[in-house]
Amino acid sequence: MSWLVAVPVVLPLIGTGLTLVLARRPKAQAVVSLTVLSLVLTAAVALLVRVEDGPVVMDVGGWAAPVGIALVADRLSALMLVISVTVTLGVLVYSLAQGLADRARAAPLAIYHPTFLVLSAGVSNAFISGDLFNIYVGFEVLLAASFVLITLGGTRDRIRAGTIYVVVSLVGSLIFLIAIALVYAATGTLNLAQLALRLPEIDPGTQLVLQVLLLVAFGIKAAVFPLSAWLPDSYPTAPAPVTAVFAGLLTKVGVYAIIRTQVLLFPDGRLDEVLMVVALATMLVGILGAVAQDDIKRLLSFTLVSHIGFMVWGVATSSQAGLSAAIFYTAHHITVQTGLFLVVGLIERRGGTTSLVRLGSLGRAAPVLAALYFVPAMTLAGIPPSTGFLGKAGLITAAAESGTGWSYTLIAGGLLTSLLTLYAVGRAWNMAFWQEAPEELPRASTPAGLVGPAAALVAFSLALAIGGGKLYDYTDSAAADLRDRMPYIVAVLPDDGRGTGQSESASQGGEGDG
Repeated sequence: MSWLVAVPVVLPLIGTGLTLVLARRPKAQAVVSLTVLSLVLTAAVALLVRVEDGPVVMDVGGWAAPVGIALVADRLSALMLVISVTVTLGVLVYSLAQGLADRARAAPLAIYHPTFLVLSAGVSNAFISGDLFNIYVGFEVLLAASFVLITLGGTRDRIRAGTIYVVVSLVGSLIFLIAIALVYAATGTLNLAQLALRLPEIDPGTQLVLQVLLLVAFGIKAAVFPLSAWLPDSYPTAPAPVTAVFAGLLTKVGVYAIIRTQVLLFPDGRLDEVLMVVALATMLVGILGAVAQDDIKRLLSFTLVSHIGFMVWGVATSSQAGLSAAIFYTAHHITVQTGLFLVVGLIERRGGTTSLVRLGSLGRAAPVLAALYFVPAMTLAGIPPSTGFLGKAGLITAAAESGTGWSYTLIAGGLLTSLLTLYAVGRAWNMAFWQEAPEELPRASTPAGLVGPAAALVAFSLALAIGGGKLYDYTDSAAADLRDRMPYIVAVLPDDGRGTGQSESASQGGEGDG
């Protein structure tokens, strides 16, 4: 079953090649893309079931870790795979119904499908990589694809926003690459499992430098304060499906990398108080920015930044309960934020704008659309019994158990952020759906093909709330495995961390190097 680990990466890359060959056959491209992502989702669900028995490891090229590159699926990465591929498939269906690529003046359909599949492969590679450099490769693959998608259409605003995004992303990648070089110089390896064994043996000061560099690199990717100013200017200009998949996934890959490296490589919690300060600032600065917006896309972009702070808060608690809540909140936020941006795409299509001062009366004109916005908006705000409420309750409980001054400060900050989130999304609902429109709304219709994918993601977020208890049981197990560290280390390096450098099949002809 180890071959299943490679499917979420290999299959989209094969699909990329097929869609390039079918460049002049857009319908065939769509069939290939939908088939590939459906198969990837099936493989991800199979992995989610399989990892209940322990992490699943595939040694790329037959060379076992630490010499070869290991692809590893444990409870955390399997959950991230299932959630990410689910929303990616939903966004693809939405974009096909919208005819996004057909209408992009400077980007033909031949570009859209291959790029979208490459983005999926890069995200999956980052989630399952057991090697620090391969995580970097995953980041670069998804960023290369995102550079194309964010400028899709070639308008002046999109090129400007894309330029900001590219520059910030390259700076983050450069810092990450420097960190990788220093990690290898200090430890002689980039394998995560082996790093978990070797990092405690090096000088504590060197450890701290490496930890800070990795946190800065991943903080830029995750858009934590003060490294988040680029996001609200970059995301809103992209087409609705692109903004949705970016908001749902790209920052969460950075959050995933923070969780993985902080718990596995730096379990001593030396920077927990720093992370608490960052979490609090991210929550408050982001939500204050959201409150000040009169464009619904920018408003949601600022709430995206704000709620990254909740995930960092969970990591900073350094407890199993806090880590579990952070994983739960990450899964919740991927689905809710993606669904909200798809609904905003419907609002823009029906109302002709995303400016709240120009919108109005949509509640009468499109009551289904009003409901589709209201449900995920309240979930984001944390209204019971939504996943947002469950995730925040878990974070508050974990912080209260620690009983420190900073923990209670974060509880206060989290409650204030939740109230301001409710105010911001409620104000947007009132202005777009309840108040009278200053001008007559365009006589535009909303095709069922567009409403369906958005409604499906909203329903998926509701399903997560209904199964919130089981999901929390799963994230508790994932957090326990992460904090234990040994299930991951032994799965990747079964020879107690020494490793042979060869897989079992490759070593039949003789012993490999240690």
